[in-house]
Amino acid sequence: MPRISRRKFLQATAATGALAGAGVLPAFADGKSSATDLVPLGKSGIKVTRLAFGTGTNNGHVQAELGQEEFTRQVRYAYDHGIRFFETSESYVTPAMLGKALKGLPRDSYQLMSKVTTNQGVDMHAKFDEMRKTSDTEYFDIMLLHIQTSPSWPEDTARWQDAALEAQQRKVFLSHGASVHGLPALRRVSDTKWLEIAMIRMNHNGAAMDNETNNWWQAGNVQEVVKHVQATRAAGIGVISMKLVGAGKFTSQSDRQQAMRYAFRNAGVDCVTVGYKSTAEIDEAIQNVNMAFA
Repeated sequence: MPRISRRKFLQATAATGALAGAGVLPAFADGKSSATDLVPLGKSGIKVTRLAFGTGTNNGHVQAELGQEEFTRQVRYAYDHGIRFFETSESYVTPAMLGKALKGLPRDSYQLMSKVTTNQGVDMHAKFDEMRKTSDTEYFDIMLLHIQTSPSWPEDTARWQDAALEAQQRKVFLSHGASVHGLPALRRVSDTKWLEIAMIRMNHNGAAMDNETNNWWQAGNVQEVVKHVQATRAAGIGVISMKLVGAGKFTSQSDRQQAMRYAFRNAGVDCVTVGYKSTAEIDEAIQNVNMAFA
């Protein structure tokens, strides 16, 4: 199979991105949109449910403490209630647990995302294959370059980007992107042509969101983050948002509802991911997304 370079990939996708981003905000006209609708992620060709099942609360320790049996019960509960997008990371303690929980479900009935740490001196293809083995999956639907914080991350990760394109050709995963932390990194997202999908923190009051120093304990600049989210979608890049409960800071359902509404209505994100520790939290998150569209 011929190898594709980043340059060729960028040339091939430049025009597509302009067309894919024709409308920035999602449509709300019918009032029937829901958490379990399948929605496209920009120009990636991937469709996911608006609400994802996150497994990275406190790096996944919250989910891992449930034990495999209870964790599997919650994954299956979410699946049975229409959530078909599950996400993890090699830096979490949950990839193997999630693989076991999804075992036996038709692979084409859900989407699976993981995130890779872009360390130097790593055999990147061996790392991708190791991640598949750990998650007990033939492929990932989405692979993200995890926690990019530098304003020069698009240049710093050039080798990882090339490796990702080669792995995507081999169907190790079907689409690619990056998760960014901090305004210096976020400012590079919308003009990074390699990107198909971006993971960006979002809520209504800036809790655990992006600021100049990537300090989670200082409020994020909500207005600037929203501006970059909208520019990213206009560039044809799909947007998945995290921190919808403010990294656990939103203890009232009212705050959680406001955060969800703000993410979809004001910022116009495509999809959100939330970590759960009970089926009641799954029910509430579904309800909160549905209310955002009501």
